[in-house]
Amino acid sequence: MSDLHTTIWPVKGGSTGELVRTFDWASTSLGPRDSWGGHLRATVDNLVNSPVPKVLMWGPDHIMIYNDGYIDIAGGYHPKALGGAVPHIWPEIWDWNRKILETGFRGEVQGFQDQSMVLRRNGREEEVFFDLFYTPIRIENGDVGGVLCTVIENTERVAAERRLAEHADALERQIAHRKRAELQLQQLNETLESRIANAIAERRLAEQALVQSQKMETIGKLTGGVAHDFNNLLQVISGNLQLVAKDVAGNDKSSQRVVNAMSAVDRGAKLASQLLAFGRRQALEPKIVKIDRLVRDMDDMLRRAIGEEIEIETVVGGGLWNTLIDPAQLENALLNLAINARDAMAGTGKLTIELGNASLDDDYARAHNEVTAGQYVLLAVTDTGSGIPQNILEKVFDPFFSTKSEGKGSGLGLSMVYGFVKQSGGHVKIYSEVGEGTTIKLYLPRSVEAEDVRVILDAATIQGGSETILVVEDDADVRATVVELLTDLGYRVLKAIDAQSGLNVIESGVPIDLLFTDVVMPGTLKSAELARKARERMPHIAVLFTSGYTENSIVHGGRLDAGVNLLSKPYTREALARKVRLVLANQSQINNATQGHPQTSQGSASSVPGKQKPLRILLVDDEMLIRMNTADILQDLGHTVLDAGSGKEALDLLTSEIDVLLTDVHMAGMSGLELATAAKSQVPTIAVVFATGDNDVTGYVPGPNEQFAILPKPYTQADITKVLQQVTSRPQE
Repeated sequence: MSDLHTTIWPVKGGSTGELVRTFDWASTSLGPRDSWGGHLRATVDNLVNSPVPKVLMWGPDHIMIYNDGYIDIAGGYHPKALGGAVPHIWPEIWDWNRKILETGFRGEVQGFQDQSMVLRRNGREEEVFFDLFYTPIRIENGDVGGVLCTVIENTERVAAERRLAEHADALERQIAHRKRAELQLQQLNETLESRIANAIAERRLAEQALVQSQKMETIGKLTGGVAHDFNNLLQVISGNLQLVAKDVAGNDKSSQRVVNAMSAVDRGAKLASQLLAFGRRQALEPKIVKIDRLVRDMDDMLRRAIGEEIEIETVVGGGLWNTLIDPAQLENALLNLAINARDAMAGTGKLTIELGNASLDDDYARAHNEVTAGQYVLLAVTDTGSGIPQNILEKVFDPFFSTKSEGKGSGLGLSMVYGFVKQSGGHVKIYSEVGEGTTIKLYLPRSVEAEDVRVILDAATIQGGSETILVVEDDADVRATVVELLTDLGYRVLKAIDAQSGLNVIESGVPIDLLFTDVVMPGTLKSAELARKARERMPHIAVLFTSGYTENSIVHGGRLDAGVNLLSKPYTREALARKVRLVLANQSQINNATQGHPQTSQGSASSVPGKQKPLRILLVDDEMLIRMNTADILQDLGHTVLDAGSGKEALDLLTSEIDVLLTDVHMAGMSGLELATAAKSQVPTIAVVFATGDNDVTGYVPGPNEQFAILPKPYTQADITKVLQQVTSRPQE
């Protein structure tokens, strides 16, 4: 016992024994080494001389004393761990050690095998495994003075066992995979013949669909070009006939000849319209329509078209939904179906028009090409005619296909109906039995919006004006005709042969009230860009487009862009006069509303009762004309607008001061969905509005309480106002 009180105590003990002898224990709660009790000194002496890794945690502060075997376990914490408190040295496992020490100081012995811990050793965190044995050490009065932990590290053994188990698992998986492969091979061999036959059939169907799609695309492009040139010719003929009509007024014979010629022009225009319809290239102007009202209003027209010998019955289902459709084109489609039914019934029989709601599910959509699952308004036309043989049933919607004798029809009626419905986002289905009759079902897209108010056109005396109109038209004959028509109506007319020439006239500074421009013209400067530049230089100018074929410059998704005024060729003198007055009147209202706010309309909204407070809006659309028109609408509403033509450009303009991001969804490069995600990461409080023609924002993941909405194209000023109120009225959280 005397050795325990010598000045060289503890005896030996390796490097940790030397540390125990030289450490300043007076700075700890254990006090000077000479003051330690016999039990503590004996425990420490045995500990430092043990070949097994051990650590003693002593006193209320859990001061650590360990031996050389524990140095590797302490890792980078050695030597500062010796004489240190456990919570300070091992903070990452203090929850574990606290429970262990509480139990040990109650006098309980504890043991753990292959205990997993994550320790920071060698400068990094690593998972280790230990066998741990905790023994309470009592002092002279019988109380527990500390806890001795014997540590055996099993990390390498556990790792080896894991590798062995993983190898065994991999081997089992390989065996199972091989068995499955053998079973699949057996099943494949058994069904090979039928699968090959199915694959060939599916490939043939896919090839047929591709050929049909390519054929329709080619025909569509061809007919689009033909219709454009044809409508230009009709416009020249029509315009000159109307001018001649004034010259021969009072000459009944000559006047009748003009009327007959104009009737031929109308038939030619109808043919061109049908060409564009089946090619899905006509400029639709969809409205929210209550279809039963439309059919009821057509009753007299239908009865005159099919004759008195055919009975008409209309069946309307309850709770009929509204539909988003071009009403004029729908009337034309229904009239075509009725006339076809009349011919199939040879002038006598029954025609049934059925209206109802319909839902097409995912299974139906998968089984039919170009069909989207969803809710539709059904318009079905059924006749009691001769029916259509199955071998030609699939051809009835092909352009120029007809079962009538030569000279009895163009073969464009049903193809026009099909193209119009498809372009409108709908679906067409035909059922027929020879000798029983035929049913053609039109599934038209449902709308949850209220019916649009019908505008009754003023049929009073044609009104001209004295404003200045710039006519931009590349066809010399058309240009000369329209200039003469407008001059005859009293307008001052300037003319240009292409968009660049038109821009030169605008930049000359001459006052212009209306830009009347063709859509499809040669040259690098397009009509949409001309309109934008014109409004930049003359903010109060009105713009009216005209075309026999709109391409994609002002029509997207088969619909006329929001805010765009279009007069389709060929047009009459009366139609031209009314359209010009309407566009000038609308622009005058806009100019009066924005008078006194030449830069932005900030402040006007707050000063006018019922208007929305001014917002800072970032407008993004890669179609310049849409962007220009929407910016005009937003500024008229009193908002400040920054506009960008791409997602990248928009992010460069994005600041925390922007209240709303209004972006197109389908854009080249960065999509609107990707832009919105990036914008929200930069400005979390920004509200998002997606402008889209198909309402598809799949893939966008809104954040908690995120303010975003969808603005369906085409949209009006009222639509924009409504959606902005929607995304800005919710409280920020």
